[in-house]
Amino acid sequence: LNGGGYNAKDPQAKSHPQNNPVLFHELPMFIPEQANFFLVEPTKGHGINCRFGMKGAIAEAHFDPTRNFILVLGGQRRYILTHPDQCENLELYPLKHPSGRHSRVDWSVPPPLDTERPFGRARAQEVVLQAGDALYLPTSWFHFIVSLNRNYQCNARSGTTYEHADVIADCGFG
Repeated sequence: LNGGGYNAKDPQAKSHPQNNPVLFHELPMFIPEQANFFLVEPTKGHGINCRFGMKGAIAEAHFDPTRNFILVLGGQRRYILTHPDQCENLELYPLKHPSGRHSRVDWSVPPPLDTERPFGRARAQEVVLQAGDALYLPTSWFHFIVSLNRNYQCNARSGTTYEHADVIADCGFG
């Protein structure tokens, strides 16, 4: 599901609650009319995206170039998060690779945590979100997601911050 979003090439494509009354009735905090805690820069938003997952479904470790606000509406999802300053340890594909911004390492079956390999030096945090939990991911934070059961979440992206741009650039994404 997608609640639309702002398109700089087509200002008429800006999402409006009347175009998606059911979605915005349930998630009014994502109405892209004015800045708020959830949408810092509404005109730079990418709408609401809702994702459904079955037990064991994963999203490979990657970073997004925008702020991301996630709300779990049902079920449970496990997030492993790493700060952008860990990018040199995450063994990323290069920028122009089809999987650019993603780790080469299969985090669902990680290799032995040998500190001779960069991945073994990576530092991470883990959080399990369940229905009603929210997570704010700042620009360029890495995240790996595992669905622990049948679940669904909605998220909205809103603009970019640049506090970690130098670190990400040093990893080849500048």
